[in-house]
Amino acid sequence: MNSTLERFGRRIRLGVIGGGPGSFIGPVHRAAARLADRYEVVAGVLSSDPAKSRRCGIEVGFAPDRAYRDAAAFFAGERGRADRVDAVAIMTPNDSHYALCCAAIAAGMDIICDKPLTTSLTDAMDLQRRVEESGIVFCHTFNYTGYPLVRQARAMVRDGELGEIRLVQVEYVYGNSAEIVEGETEDPPRHWHYRHESMGSSLILLDIGSHAHHMVRFVTGREFESVSADVARIVPGRKSDDHASLLFRMEGGAHGVMWITQSAAGSVNGLQFRVFGARGGLIWRQETPNQLHHLRHRQPEQIFERNGPGLKPEAVRACHVAMGHPEGYQEAFSTLYDDAAEAIVSRRLGESPRFPLSEMPTVADGVRTLQFVEAALASARDGRWARCGSPD
Repeated sequence: MNSTLERFGRRIRLGVIGGGPGSFIGPVHRAAARLADRYEVVAGVLSSDPAKSRRCGIEVGFAPDRAYRDAAAFFAGERGRADRVDAVAIMTPNDSHYALCCAAIAAGMDIICDKPLTTSLTDAMDLQRRVEESGIVFCHTFNYTGYPLVRQARAMVRDGELGEIRLVQVEYVYGNSAEIVEGETEDPPRHWHYRHESMGSSLILLDIGSHAHHMVRFVTGREFESVSADVARIVPGRKSDDHASLLFRMEGGAHGVMWITQSAAGSVNGLQFRVFGARGGLIWRQETPNQLHHLRHRQPEQIFERNGPGLKPEAVRACHVAMGHPEGYQEAFSTLYDDAAEAIVSRRLGESPRFPLSEMPTVADGVRTLQFVEAALASARDGRWARCGSPD
């Protein structure tokens, strides 16, 4: 039986803000919630256009009085309901995350929020304080860490199977922006990604560099200490950063390399990592996510299969489909929704979670991202190594 139904008596009532017509990420969030089978998506705001928001809310199945015109109406309308939402998923432009999360905290709602956390480190640290003081659940959707074999890699590193971690390489290389996109050079740009006030300090670092940074921290269990960065605009005429090459050093002495770009013509979605320790290494690629390569010193290579033999409990728990059948991006996203559901139900019942939640990205991970971005930009500006900030 669905453990949320068994323990909580019903599914978690979820509201959504953002992700309406033309959005890629909105349907992903709503499908992930349904796939996790622990939520009922009951209310939301689906557009910055009030009339469109109401129309689209009704089209996706919200009752007319819960297809809200804007966020203020959403929070006000849900506050007085006996069946008010328990949690809200936020998937709006970056510069709105802080205010919406603060409103959700004030309303007592648990939060699932897209990255980056905010557009400034000051706001991110204030939001972390508010979350910790309120005690709410905050799941930050670094969704690539929901893949079973990414969780396998993390567990293998944690259990010492690679020995002392010495070398790390991560890249996120794709080509969707290998040429100027429609509306990019207009004033203001047509899409919010290319508006600096909406996106934040660096398109490349906040959009996909954040995923690469969190992936390294997640798998290795170590913090970044310092970074040396080259941040650039590769495509002629572009006004936003679309490329970065970085060297980094981690606690414990590991050295690393990061390459991130949206302008590698012909590349699809090339997120991958290589982690090497004293006794061997691990290689995982998002485009072939159902295999994890274990390179063993002076021994044959071992390949772990999703839902195959030899997996750690953390990896088995993240598998959604029977052995022999592939699963991918949507299922990985759903894993985070499942983590969040366990945290939400446990908090509201005052119980301990039924499985460890150390894999779920939180508000603290969002703060680390903003510290990393600030350090990388300072390094690129000053031409020297920069500290990545305190983990506290």
